[in-house]
This record gives sequence, C-alpha cells and structure tokens, in this order.
Amino acid sequence: MSDFIVSARKYRPATFRSVVGQQHITSTLQNAIERGQLAHAYLFCGPRGVGKTTCARIFAKAINCLHPHGAEACNECESCRSFNEGRSLNIHELDAASNNSVEDIRTLIEQVRIIPQVGRYSVFIIDEVHMLSAAAFNAFLKTLEEPPAHAIFILATTEKHKILPTILSRCQIYDFNRIRVEDSVGYLKYIASQEGITADDESLNLIAQKADGGMRDALSMFDKAVSFCGSTLDYRHVAQTLNVLDYDTYFRLTELLLAGNYVEALVAFDEVLSKGFSGQTFMAGLNRHMRDLLMAKRPETLRLIEMTGTLLERYRVQAEACSVEFLFGAIALLTELDGKIRQSSNQRLLVELGLMKISGLGQKKNSTLTSSGEYPLPDLTTPRTATAAQAATKSPATAAPAAGTAAAARQTPAPALQTNAAITTTARQTPVVSAPTAQQTVESAPTHPTTPTPTDAAPAAPKPASRTPRKPLISGTSLSELLASGGMPREAQPEAEAEESNGAAEIDPRSEEKLLQHRDTILRLIREKRPRFVAAFERMEIHDNTIGVRVPTPELRDEMLRSKTELLLQILELAGISGKIDLKIAVDEQVRAARPIKLEDRVKYITEKNPLVAELRKALDLDIE
Repeated sequence: MSDFIVSARKYRPATFRSVVGQQHITSTLQNAIERGQLAHAYLFCGPRGVGKTTCARIFAKAINCLHPHGAEACNECESCRSFNEGRSLNIHELDAASNNSVEDIRTLIEQVRIIPQVGRYSVFIIDEVHMLSAAAFNAFLKTLEEPPAHAIFILATTEKHKILPTILSRCQIYDFNRIRVEDSVGYLKYIASQEGITADDESLNLIAQKADGGMRDALSMFDKAVSFCGSTLDYRHVAQTLNVLDYDTYFRLTELLLAGNYVEALVAFDEVLSKGFSGQTFMAGLNRHMRDLLMAKRPETLRLIEMTGTLLERYRVQAEACSVEFLFGAIALLTELDGKIRQSSNQRLLVELGLMKISGLGQKKNSTLTSSGEYPLPDLTTPRTATAAQAATKSPATAAPAAGTAAAARQTPAPALQTNAAITTTARQTPVVSAPTAQQTVESAPTHPTTPTPTDAAPAAPKPASRTPRKPLISGTSLSELLASGGMPREAQPEAEAEESNGAAEIDPRSEEKLLQHRDTILRLIREKRPRFVAAFERMEIHDNTIGVRVPTPELRDEMLRSKTELLLQILELAGISGKIDLKIAVDEQVRAARPIKLEDRVKYITEKNPLVAELRKALDLDIE
C-alpha cells in the first residue's frame, strides 16, 4: 500500500503564481522583493485555511533564493533545495499556541542574533501569534521594532483584534480574503484532473460552499468525497457524505411553494427531518436558496451568486418563474422565523407554519394554476353555501326568495365568535337562537322599499335551536387570505363586528358607579393575582364601562392582554356588574419616568403609602441608607 498524502499537503502552493484567491497579497509581496523594499516585520491575518502560512513560506524562500527569477525562487540553488527538503536553517517556525511564555520569547530573541549561514535573511514565522501572553508580547516589543538587519518576522493570526496595538504599529499588515467559490471550484477541478477524478459542477460547488472560503477545508472535504464516491463524484453522494442538503431538495420545494401546494411541501420537509437534518438547518438553506433566486432575477446581480456552470443556469431558469414579491415575502418570513426558532419549544411546527405561509404567497401569485385544479388545497372547512336549487329542496318556503336574490341564499351566522374586548356575565349562559324566517332573511339585504309580496309576508316555520344553520367560518377562503386575516375570512369579519354592535351583550348603566365603588377591592385583587400590574391599575381611569390603564413598555401591555379575559371576569364578579366591561391598555413611557428612582424618592413614596414607616424610622433612629 503506497503512502497517501492528503491534497492539502500534496498540492500546497510552492510559488506566488499558484496561490489561490489572494492576488492582492502576492502581487504586493512580489513587487517588494523585486524592488528590494523589504520590511522587518509582517502581519498576515485572515480566516483559516486561506494561505497565510503558505505565503509566509513562499516569501521566506524567495528572499533567500540565490538565483531568483524575478520575484520567484529558482528551486535549484542550495537555499531552495534545503528549503524544499525541510533542512533549511534560515527559516524558523514557532507555534505561539504552545510557546506563549516569556521564556519562549527569550529563546527566540537569542536565535535572532545568529547570522544565517546560507542566504541573506533569517525568517521567523510565528503562527497563531494572538496566543502569546501579554508579558510575552511586551518582551517581544523591542526586538520586533529594531531587529538585526538579517532578521525578518512574519506573524500569522486568525484573530487580529486580540493583538496589542503596539505590536500592530510595528508591522506591515496584510489582510487575507475568504477564497471565492469560483476560485475554489477552479482549483478543485485542477486537482481532480491531476488525480484522474471525474466531478460535476454541482459536487464541486457544494464542497466549495461548505468550506466557507477556506481552501484547506475544501481540500479535506474533497478527499473525503473521493474516499466515499471513488473516481466519479456525484453531487447526491457528495451531499450525503458532507451531511448537507442537496440543491434538488430546495429546487423541488420552491416549485411546490410557488404552486401553493403546501401539503406536498410539508411531506418534503418531513423527508428532510427523517434524514437527520434539523429544522434550523433546513430553514437557513431555504432562505439562502430564496436569496440566490432573487439575485438571479437581474443580470447585474447574477454575479452575487456564488455558483458556476450548470447550477447557475438552473437558478436563472427558476428565478424567471418567481415574482419579486414572492421572493421578498419568503425571505422576510424565513429571516423572522430564524430569530424565533432558537427559543421555540416546537421547532418543527414553526417551520411548517412558515412553509404554509410561503405557499400562501405562491398561491396568490399563481392563482390561475391553483384554480385550474392542478394543486388544489384540501377542504379545511364545511362546504360552500348551498345553491338556490339545493335551498329550494331543503326548505320549500324559502325557495322563491332564494331564487330571486343572492341574499336569500346566505344563511345568517350564529353569534359564536366573540372577541376579548367585551366580557359579559351573560356569556356564561347558552342562549337559544331560533332560525331566521324567510322574511327576515330577505329584509336583511339592502334593497329599496317596495310593497311586500305575499311570498315576503309568509313566514317560515321556525326550526329547532339545536339545528340552527351556521355559516362556515372559512368557506371559500384561500390559504393566503386566511393567514392574512388571522384565521377569519374577510367576509366574516364585518358580520362578526355587526353582531357585537347589535347588542349581543348589554351594558350595565351603573358600571362606572360600581367600578369606582369597588376600586380599592379591585386593587387588592390585582395585588393578589397579578402583582406586576399593580402600578398600572393604581392609575386606572374609569369611564362608563371602560377601565383605562397606562403601562411603560409594550412587553407589559402584551402580558396584560394575555390575562385580560381572566381579569375582567374576576372584576365583573367582584363589582357585581351585569353587563360587559372593557379594558383599554396604552403604552406611555412617561409612566416609567414618573416612578421613584433616587433613594430619597423611594422613601418618600413608601412613606406616603404607609405613614407608619416614618414612625418606625423615628422610633428605631434609622437613616435613609
């Protein structure tokens, strides 16, 4: 079995020309070598695996070459051969992560005094220099600022912000960039051709994106994929090896969401979960996919997508089928959910709700496709209102008005939908509501006054209350409209409001008097049940049947709204009010400013609340502090 060398070592760049994605660094160093303008200290900083130590070695080799070709080493002289064979005495590498004490720096300073035997410079490469202790940095300052003429320091780090400013001021700083996906893919293609490996663009793009700008990571993933797939890389197997979702998953899911087919989208999400991926990983990938589709909508932003080859063309084709509104809405929704999913106790439900909302956006955009029946939404409610002919079959007495006008076909909704704004004592009882007569149904439609016909005058026999027809809450409502209206269709909202305004619950004329009479009792109740609300209810304003309070923050307002129903029911029972009351909550930041902050103000505030505190202080001779 032959000795295997990983690609990161086997194909490590040996010249400035072979360095990937750092042309601004290599060209600057080459110009400095050709012009003889060498600094005594350099600082190479940037992400991991982008070529910092590699460039330091190439630079050290080039400045010690006896017969350089411009700024490149000849690889033939004694200095170059000793460097290539790993026996050069001119280049010293120090790992600051394990040699970070003052004693290690003192040993380095002793080595700096030794003149090089071959070549002109002694180059000291200190990797992970940010790991040096503060004392070691201080011991290194003088030597770094005024080293011998033959000494050159190259410091490398991934965390420049941890280095002392006094060190930074003594170095030429070179910031290395993340390697672009295009550059990584190009270098991976070169290595694949050298190794006789066949790889498609999707596989190499997947590896380059997973590496996140690091060439060393990309080469390690490439070796891992070759070990799994053999001489032919297929992107599905590569995705399985790297434990990432393949592009087909997102392309297929986007097609389902565009068609409004949220049922199949939820099934696809379940398949993703069964493969071991988390909801957060899936949602982040889908958000990135939507962003790339948005960038592919216009030629000037196409270059912002880190894709190449056939994969870029697939993005461009699918982007043509997506509207800008759909992509904007999907990205905004996924970004909002990304901030909530970490605190969510049910991440799966949160992602599923997001998919249903996005499919609602796709349904609105692609209404013709949805109406054609290719991807019909399941019937979540009772069937639509019966036609006039069906109504005539069920009730002969109402057949004529149902055939004559659309209003007669509509059934009067039962007052089953109540809001939190009005809480009444009569709500605990179950009212018996008789079915509306045909005359009432016809008169409910807005028509001009005419002479009533015999049909209008003939009342229909009342039906039992238990069989009162109810209008379906979301009948005929699309998913996008349902989500936008918070669960109630638009046509049902004004009717529900009309039911409230028609006196579904009466107002006690003595509501204000009873509330004022039991004000102190209500405050005691709040202190026992909801101590956080006491400050707000101490300043409550009572007008008719409405209690108005002011709170300093929106968070406290939301908390009070969640407890609103329970509080109002208890206040109703406590004050003996036989009607409905309401609670209005307003956010006022001045309420916070009015609260006592200083110690003296707090003592004054407590003394006003309980005068016995002043007597206690006087009896015990206590100071304010």
